[in-house]
Amino acid sequence: GKLGIATGKGLPELVKESLKIKKFVLPYWIGAEAAAAATDLAEYLGTVIALNILFQIPLLYAAVFGALDVILLLVLARERFRIIEYFFMVLVSIIGIGFLYEVLLIQPSFSSIAYHSVVASVNSATILYVVGIVGATVMPHALFVHSSLTKDKLSALTKGTLEDKRRHRSLHLREVIITLTIASLVNAAILVSAAAVLYPQYHAAGEDIDVNHYVLILQPIYGYLAGAVFAVTLLASGLASSTTGTLAGQAIMDGLLGRKISKTFRRVVTRVINVFPTTVAILIGLNPFSLLVYSQVVLSLMIPLPMIPLIFYTRRRDLMGEFANRKITNVLAVGAATVILALNAYLIVTKLLGLG
Repeated sequence: GKLGIATGKGLPELVKESLKIKKFVLPYWIGAEAAAAATDLAEYLGTVIALNILFQIPLLYAAVFGALDVILLLVLARERFRIIEYFFMVLVSIIGIGFLYEVLLIQPSFSSIAYHSVVASVNSATILYVVGIVGATVMPHALFVHSSLTKDKLSALTKGTLEDKRRHRSLHLREVIITLTIASLVNAAILVSAAAVLYPQYHAAGEDIDVNHYVLILQPIYGYLAGAVFAVTLLASGLASSTTGTLAGQAIMDGLLGRKISKTFRRVVTRVINVFPTTVAILIGLNPFSLLVYSQVVLSLMIPLPMIPLIFYTRRRDLMGEFANRKITNVLAVGAATVILALNAYLIVTKLLGLG
């Protein structure tokens, strides 16, 4: 976010300036758009699964109804940025409260949570899900769009002076800390509740598991409300993230190619592209949950596209001025990037190349 505040430019714009030549910019743009499309596919699948669970409608019909969230964007596209922020706050609140309710209801072993938070278990059998979780948590489209949104917000609310930038950065830092803390707790709640419910009955017995198994166990033990709350939070997550994905795609195209298209047009095109493989998968009997996992893996593989240039730019004092990263920030950023690259490499070696 501070990249947009300090430079007045989004990450895609800076990448274009660095690559300069079109034959380098175009492949990067294709990769970035693929990341945005994978994001939209993941959130669309989440919406489809939520509609299936919540209203007990067949997956094929849920796929059709799930595509209609373009109407939501039509409404939001006409509103001010602050209205969109409030919309996200409501959805995030629903997600946070919903999963907090699930954890309190399930009452998992907190000693086990503490132990496995420190002692990880990554092997060829679990790497697909580990990498998928990384992709679902970090999400490359967020790295692309964040600087563009803060840049736009700064230009809309201030005159862009150094004092304005300092004040805006301070406010932005507090917002990010609060938001990421909530997001981390929600992600932890999702993992913990799923592990506590699913592992004893399915995974330990060597059976494949998906979201529907979670609800099948949850409702008989904890009541219909528990399953309904989970479905509503899943639906809210899909709606919030799919709208962000459209904003990211627009920032990517505008920054890298210098072309602007209607949010509505982009949303419709992206949704049509993702509806097709989902519908085909459902018709031939594939589980949408499998598509969801693989879409998150694609996201993780795409993280280096925005992550590496983001670290490179934010460490440059000639570009960032007084907002440049401190040494400890650079060390932590490079460390995190190394871990993600190592996990992606391990996945490629063990799963894609079959050398594990």
